[in-house]
Amino acid sequence: MQVIQTERRPGSMFIIQTLRRAVQIRAQGTATIYGDRHQTWAQFQERVSRLAGAFAQLGVERGDRVAILALNSDRYLEYFYGIAWAGAASNPVNIRLAPPEIAYTLEDSRSRVLFVDDAFSQMLPALKPLLKTVAHIVFIGEGACPEGCIEYEKLLAQAAPVPDVNAGGSDLAGLFYTGGTTGKSKGVMLSHDNIVYNALNVLPALGYDDTAIYLHAAPMFHLADMANTFALTMAGGTHVMVPRFDVDAVLDAMVKHRVTHSILVPTMVNLLVNSERINGCDLSSFRRLMYGASPMPEAVLRKAMNLLPGVRFAQGYGQTEASPVITFLEPRFHVKGGSKLTSAGRPAYGVEVMIFDSEDRELPRGQVGEICARGMNVMMGYWGLDEQTEQTLRGGWLHTGDLGYMDDEGFVFIVDRAKDMIISGGENVFSVEVEGAIYEHPGVQECAVIGVPSEQWGEAVHAVVVPKPGVTLTEELILTHCRERIAGYKLPRSVTVRGEPLPVSGAGKILKTELRKPFWGGRNRQVN
Repeated sequence: MQVIQTERRPGSMFIIQTLRRAVQIRAQGTATIYGDRHQTWAQFQERVSRLAGAFAQLGVERGDRVAILALNSDRYLEYFYGIAWAGAASNPVNIRLAPPEIAYTLEDSRSRVLFVDDAFSQMLPALKPLLKTVAHIVFIGEGACPEGCIEYEKLLAQAAPVPDVNAGGSDLAGLFYTGGTTGKSKGVMLSHDNIVYNALNVLPALGYDDTAIYLHAAPMFHLADMANTFALTMAGGTHVMVPRFDVDAVLDAMVKHRVTHSILVPTMVNLLVNSERINGCDLSSFRRLMYGASPMPEAVLRKAMNLLPGVRFAQGYGQTEASPVITFLEPRFHVKGGSKLTSAGRPAYGVEVMIFDSEDRELPRGQVGEICARGMNVMMGYWGLDEQTEQTLRGGWLHTGDLGYMDDEGFVFIVDRAKDMIISGGENVFSVEVEGAIYEHPGVQECAVIGVPSEQWGEAVHAVVVPKPGVTLTEELILTHCRERIAGYKLPRSVTVRGEPLPVSGAGKILKTELRKPFWGGRNRQVN
């Protein structure tokens, strides 16, 4: 599949423009901090131009795909910009995938080069036999370079800087694989226009400027973090990386580097605010926290707002197909007791949002339907999947698969993923609402609500609950707590109290598919 534009129309956007601006306004300012490594924006740009030269030596041509399977680091950021400089396309791999799933994304995208670090080089013996298109594996880790791999620093040292090829506009910037109903991941094609337009939306929502110090604690392969990556670079701020989310490492980095901004998914926020260390840490520099990627329980958000009174919170709602932002809930609406606190906010600038019924007709305000969007942020389509692309983008609108409604002031309220809605006895039960009630129990650390088979009701509401350390919870305690908060038909019919954390994806989202498996095993579909 060729999706390459050899000429850029006037006025189009290109990823390298975000880097050029950072160098213009803050050449000697700190660009990245990773462990003991620091570099300025001028140094960063020089390494990026060398990396693009190294790609040419490896036979990477304009439009080719280059993949990465690694934890967060400064070299991950160099990878993004080196690819854009060379006019190739990125393929950031989900770090939680198994070797066959990783191989599928690499082969489906026909990636020519793969970057790996220490954490994933040990996977290479299982991965290599499955790969046909990958010609080179580049090791970006800190330890000894594995046999058969190219050492990153040597590769850069031997490469000469090359001019930026000026890729942009509708050129393919990256493939971002996301789960699909068929069981196979779909490669979301995003252009330079998509990614930079999204970054421009993030700038005002997060209040980025050249004094911002952003912590990459969420995984850098995920577009929620990536949206901030390009926005922060455009502002000329500083990137601080920790390899992966760890509460102690995050708090240490925030204190040591005087972090001002970050993005965390709700499961991470929950772990952070329940940390025993947070009250003893000087987080006075911290001024903006964006959350998103999955529903935020109101009880967790209220606790975070109480513990971090100096922080201005913002919510971003969206999905990979939207680069990813669709709506923002701005800091001024994060008011205790405010009527908009449980909403996902209003459409981002230049993004149209409507609520459609099953016939793609707009519904009146207040009625639940599918959230649909259109704008320059919406994907080019799915890689090699024309039929799915046409279905998802039918009528010129991105159909998100999320259920929600819009109030009279344009605020979007998400009630559930369509696939997570439980139909019990003919009534629609939204798992997000039940989870919100359960999270209000002071002894609950985590919870997830799913539908399980029921001969009487078709599907029954089932809650999986993880108690806080030292707390004992029972099914009856949870049911008694819920009876005071939600209608009888929404009540869990059963509760599992779990002694270990809930399974999460590489992006930190709770994997409800894994929780459903024991109940739906042997059935053709997860609807009864």
